Amino acid sequence: MNQTEIISMITKKTLGLTFVLSAAAFAFGQEKVGVTGTIVDKSNQPVPYASVTFSNKANKLFSDATLTDEKGQYKLELTPGNYDISVEAIDFKKSVINKQIAAAGNIGALSIEAEGSATNLKTQDIQGVTITVATKPYKVELDKRTYDPSQDIVSKGGNLQDVLSNVPSVSVDTDGTVSMRGSSNVRFLINGKPSALLGIDDGANALQSIPADQIERIEVITNPSSKFEASGTAGILNIILKKSKKTGFNGSVIGTLGYLPQTNLNTNLSWRKGSLTWFLNGGGGYRESKNTNKTDNYFTNVTNIGGTLQSNQENISDSKNNNYNASTGIVYDVSDKTSINLSGTVRTFDSENTGNVTYSNQLFNAANTFRNRKTNSFNNNLAFQGDIGLDHKFDDKGQNIALSLSLQSNRSYNDTDINETNNGNFELQNIINQTTKNKTLIGKADYELPIGENSKIEAGYRIDINQNDYDNDVRESTANAPALNFLGTYTYEARYKEMFNAGYLQFKSKVGKLSYQLGVRNEYSNVDIDYTNLNPADEDIRSRKSYNNLFPSVYLSYELAKDSQFLLNYTRRIDRPRSFFLIPNPNYNDNQNIFDGNIDLNPSYVDSYEFGYSISKKKFTINPTLYYRHQTDDTKMLVYNEKETFINSLGQPEDRIVFHTQPINLGSDDRFGLDLNFNWDATSWLKFLGNVDLFGYKTKGSVLYNTLDSKGNPIVATADFNGSGFSTRARLTSTFKIDKTFSFQLQGFYRGAQKTAYQDRKDMYALSLGASKTIWNGNGTLSFNVQDIFNTRAMRSTTYGENFTRESYMQWQPRQFALSLTYRFKQGEKIEQPKRKKDVNSNATGDEQQGPM
Repeated sequence: MNQTEIISMITKKTLGLTFVLSAAAFAFGQEKVGVTGTIVDKSNQPVPYASVTFSNKANKLFSDATLTDEKGQYKLELTPGNYDISVEAIDFKKSVINKQIAAAGNIGALSIEAEGSATNLKTQDIQGVTITVATKPYKVELDKRTYDPSQDIVSKGGNLQDVLSNVPSVSVDTDGTVSMRGSSNVRFLINGKPSALLGIDDGANALQSIPADQIERIEVITNPSSKFEASGTAGILNIILKKSKKTGFNGSVIGTLGYLPQTNLNTNLSWRKGSLTWFLNGGGGYRESKNTNKTDNYFTNVTNIGGTLQSNQENISDSKNNNYNASTGIVYDVSDKTSINLSGTVRTFDSENTGNVTYSNQLFNAANTFRNRKTNSFNNNLAFQGDIGLDHKFDDKGQNIALSLSLQSNRSYNDTDINETNNGNFELQNIINQTTKNKTLIGKADYELPIGENSKIEAGYRIDINQNDYDNDVRESTANAPALNFLGTYTYEARYKEMFNAGYLQFKSKVGKLSYQLGVRNEYSNVDIDYTNLNPADEDIRSRKSYNNLFPSVYLSYELAKDSQFLLNYTRRIDRPRSFFLIPNPNYNDNQNIFDGNIDLNPSYVDSYEFGYSISKKKFTINPTLYYRHQTDDTKMLVYNEKETFINSLGQPEDRIVFHTQPINLGSDDRFGLDLNFNWDATSWLKFLGNVDLFGYKTKGSVLYNTLDSKGNPIVATADFNGSGFSTRARLTSTFKIDKTFSFQLQGFYRGAQKTAYQDRKDMYALSLGASKTIWNGNGTLSFNVQDIFNTRAMRSTTYGENFTRESYMQWQPRQFALSLTYRFKQGEKIEQPKRKKDVNSNATGDEQQGPM
């Protein structure tokens, strides 16, 4: 392209932009007149909170919408012209008339007719006005299940982690680990793609920094198709954040107070006029949490004198967290067939943590010792994300292409000061400084081509470039060597870089009542790890891995009736190790409990099968699914101990047991069961949403590891992971409507015990309560909830080693209370999105988030 062509192109685009801005300025510059009116029913009674939309026949920029007040009256400013006026209200049929607006004044009363069956109407986006005809919270589609948290009173004023605790087929452990059908290898997406919002390692802190009020829905994809990235053997959770589709200026503000102390203030704002949409979601909050860990170790053969000795550890940590986030973006419809979207997100998270670990030890021939390890740490996390996208429809038959580019960065600082005493005497101090930086680029293209009336081809390409940089400094001073010196093994620099290219091809079609979708995805991955530490005995590590995999998917559905169908599918997926798991020595906060990475850890693979049935009636939806999942090269956590000799505060050599935890590839893991999801409107005042997962498991694998014999000498023992059994998980949410403006919710959760030869995990249950009251003529909502009423949500397990038995207890967060107030303003008319060609393989209407690669 020569200089003349470049200048010509820039000139044309500048003129085009000037024209668009001029048109917008012209639209806003037109003189408006005040228009008032009333909406009444056939008995001439006013209809409150009706939605009234004025659509200008000549120019969409002049269109506007409003709501009637409690007296059925409305007023707004309009540019003179010819308008189609549409009126919608709950329990009434939609009415459309045409009027010429020439001057200011009252256009009189518009009458609308009552609906014969009010429950057939979908509610418009007039939140909080009534609860009787709210949309169903759970919906089944061909390749996913959708959960709407707007009716979840228990998590009001909470965060993403609170919402996920209530999603069918999903469970959240006490340490914040999210799992689907018992597997924790879940892939998180925000608006269809990985996000800097979730941090580098998708930790619990990241989940707690996303307010519940900013979540529109959650897509649970237990068996993702070839269109999705193949990571996440348990499935994908796609978090869709709110983007209003209403005309004019709309928004809501929600504030929360709670105990343990928490405060939150969040807002969702949007403005839409003609072809331009702008949105802003943001807020912040303060939250305190308390984490309790207890570990009792019983040693059976590790002392020179034999017998059973014991060590007890209790770790109580308190944290104070501040988080702030803001997302803004625009969508501009260049034409009826082309739109451009731009968005940006920033999130910051600060925490101050205080920990107190006590050890009571009697080991080998040493006298009893009592150690105390006090920890003060400060963490700062800052994340940015920028996205740009282009959507173009080639025709009105469904041929379209979507292009997008996402740039993300995440930086985390963590500084820790640890002081340890032995029987009250100073023994050592650790100063730990950790810096982690992440940069990610994601580019992708998705293309759809209809073939006839019943078939469609989908194809796409995606590139991911991800780089994590770790800088870890650990210094130590002791009573005998007071100068701070680096611990060479744990002071390191590491770089993890992954790039993978992916392409997919899918074909969808329908023959009679049978719909099918066949797909294949290819992913080629390169993983580079560079690692060096300050220990002269350790060599620098340069690891290079490449692997190429095909991931097929098959979906079948047979439509028995309009509201019921059978579903059968198969997919193959991959579990790529987290970068944190691959770094040899990633963490050093507890010198008696150390997590070791494994640079030789490889991906594991899963073949997943599902057979389900779905029926959706006016008052209930039932979705039972039989599933079987076979995973090879499974990632298991090996716990073992070693003897370590150190100089104590008295200057004397002393032995102690140090526990190590390390991820390894080992054997296989089979999961099979029945996952039943349902919602039922039992009466006009009582609703149920439930999930029951009855499952069996069979784990295979054993591994040799180094430990100690009865005289304290090194030996090789076997860790046996073999085990099988049957267990259950269940959740039930009951919603009681007292009247049109007040309701409360009771929610129960239960997870059954699981057992292998290596570990026995106890059962767990919890009960929560929430209440919600609509106020201020539908513009406000007051909510109160109690999480874990009886303070029973804690994880208990027993681990069996060659020379020890370990009893563990963990409670991530005790009982909590929260009170939240929501205020909504200018609830304009919802604008329908351009109709897509109906997907013949789906029983749902679809939406703008079709699940990118």
